[in-house]
Amino acid sequence: MTHAVGTSLLERIKGLAKVWLDVAGSAKGGETLHFAPDLSGDDPERLAAQMRACLDAKGGEVSARARASALGREYLALSGDGRRRFLQVMADRFGPDRARVDAAIATLAAADDAARPAAEQALRAALEPPRVRLLAQFNALPEGIKFLVDLRAELAGMGAGDPGLAALEADLKALLTAWFDVGFLELSRITWRSPALILEKLIAYEAVHAIQGWDDLKNRLDSDRRLYAFFHPRMPDEPLIFVEVALVRGLAGNVQELLDPTAPVGDPAQADTAIFYSINNAQRGLNGISFGNFLIKKVVEELSREFPRLKTFATLSPIPGFAAWLNQRLAAGEPGLLNAAEHHRLGQVSHGLGAKGSLKALLADPAWHRDALFAEALQPVLTRLAARYLSAEKNERGKALDPVAQFHLANGARVERLNWLADLSRKGLGQSFGLMVNYLYKPDEIEANHEAYVGTGRVAVSGEVRALAKG
Repeated sequence: MTHAVGTSLLERIKGLAKVWLDVAGSAKGGETLHFAPDLSGDDPERLAAQMRACLDAKGGEVSARARASALGREYLALSGDGRRRFLQVMADRFGPDRARVDAAIATLAAADDAARPAAEQALRAALEPPRVRLLAQFNALPEGIKFLVDLRAELAGMGAGDPGLAALEADLKALLTAWFDVGFLELSRITWRSPALILEKLIAYEAVHAIQGWDDLKNRLDSDRRLYAFFHPRMPDEPLIFVEVALVRGLAGNVQELLDPTAPVGDPAQADTAIFYSINNAQRGLNGISFGNFLIKKVVEELSREFPRLKTFATLSPIPGFAAWLNQRLAAGEPGLLNAAEHHRLGQVSHGLGAKGSLKALLADPAWHRDALFAEALQPVLTRLAARYLSAEKNERGKALDPVAQFHLANGARVERLNWLADLSRKGLGQSFGLMVNYLYKPDEIEANHEAYVGTGRVAVSGEVRALAKG
């Protein structure tokens, strides 16, 4: 699954400043903050005082909202260095009271059975940092939850090597996880008649197969296509995650054919297969908060009701980590990658490339896929290695190396079929040598596949893919 960037994060965040102008205007002292862009000099002290005023909540709810709005507008006006210092003040000065935490731990350690529940509750309260209440105040502002989502996206890039910022990001993730529970999300079908604001965002957020303007988008919303998105009630104009579906007959094996705007429109009533060909997380600030599996399940339910003839639900997915994995192995000298027959066959077609029989040498030619002889020789080799990569190569946690594979396997899909030269775009060739994969969602196997993968890391694969991986 791919995360879209769209317009710059800073531009999206600064758009909120106008929304908060009237709210901030009523804050006592709000007009006199005026921090330097880099939050220098005594600004951090003044900022900390403003944060304490927000937490004290003097003057009632209206004043509290105004102060939080003024604080947010100050953040939006800062430079990159200033925003980092702003967040460090929040992280370092408004964390848990360590003395209180230590005292609560000591009390819990000494508590008997009767006193333990109260001691545990006291420890939980001590561990709750004031910065969580500060962050929560933004949620009450117009578009405040969108501000917090984008704020977490910024934090994710700052937290490495800074324990305080990493802890602040974890606090914000916990808040967003609760607020974005799947029970609060709404599934909507997007059509050509949907608001232009949302259609524009789909074009910006699509990062798997870029949408080439309005005509391309209209093609993806035609009668033999479906596009569904999850929305949050507090972010009605912002898709959180969306999936694009093609209604076809049989498994699709080439994305250029699937997206061809000149291809005739199919009859959805005659389709027997729903192909999920693009799934996009639209909000970087919600990374790690999983609701993609619920999206697929809800879409399957919707499609099954609308088209009872549909029997197969599968993806046509990229393999974004395959080329990087293979190139790393090739850099080590191709140890154990090829068998004798493969070496011999590649040697027959690699005249003039220096290292006779070298897979690395053949792939170094950017036009290898246009040479029929090269492509024919490479097909069984790359397809076998892709099958091995998807079915057997694991990360340090014992899960699939490929990020898209991780998503679908955890959702209960199985690796069904590899498709040769299925994506000849520059991106497709660069990330997987043009290979794509079908993940199959078979209703009576989903739960067992999910349990096996989550529990032991076992990857569900079809007999065809298993045979390929064995060579």
